[in-house]
Amino acid sequence: MPNATFDDCDLTKFCRLDELGLEALGQRLEPGRAVLACRVVDPDDWCHRCGSRGTPRGTVIRRLAHEPLGFRPTTLHITVRRYRCDGCAHVWRQDTTAAAEPKAKVSRRALRWALEALVMQHLTVARIAEALGVRWNTANDAVLAEGKRVLIDDPTRFDGVTAIGVDEHVWRHTRRGDKYVTVIIDLTPLRAGTGPARLLDMVEGRSKKVFKTWLAERDQDWQDGIDVVAMDGFTGFKTAAEDEVPRRWRSWIPST
Repeated sequence: MPNATFDDCDLTKFCRLDELGLEALGQRLEPGRAVLACRVVDPDDWCHRCGSRGTPRGTVIRRLAHEPLGFRPTTLHITVRRYRCDGCAHVWRQDTTAAAEPKAKVSRRALRWALEALVMQHLTVARIAEALGVRWNTANDAVLAEGKRVLIDDPTRFDGVTAIGVDEHVWRHTRRGDKYVTVIIDLTPLRAGTGPARLLDMVEGRSKKVFKTWLAERDQDWQDGIDVVAMDGFTGFKTAAEDEVPRRWRSWIPST
């Protein structure tokens, strides 16, 4: 682009903090981590109970793991102002829900990055935890919660589905054995050439009963719309599909 122009360096926009209602105040680069000092943009100085104006009563620091920048974990140190109502004496802090859930340790941008890394880049939870600079349990819980919110809790995710794929997946390797889940994928966009396949659901366990129960929970109209089921050679999945949607699905395709 010969006529390209450049804006001034803006750490807030570069780190996508403006999407979280934050503004960058400074940075500290440590050997294994980047720390960004931030403040909440909106003042939030009106009482949430009586509506009177509040008086500032100091600040606290909220720490959040952020999406990794520059191949190093990035942590946000957010200065959160505290207020005391002049009318009813109620005390509160600035609203930071745009940046993260109330008790979360990971920012919303980091959650998005982690979910994309898991689903699209096939990173392990251990690798995601390392990139975010958090413990494995913290990363795993955050990814599961965000995946449920974005994918599973979407009320429209079953709309227009005509082709599905089912397979097993090892979610976790443990000393006591492998933890399996049954994964159901919407293949309709892939079949129609309109986009990639998308996740419909993940169910704990791997058996005919697991898939059969999942199919039985769908309504009749949805079952009538399914005409292709793709799966591997496991006969349990095939039998479950035949039991729950007999004669209404035209073919089953073994996945390769």
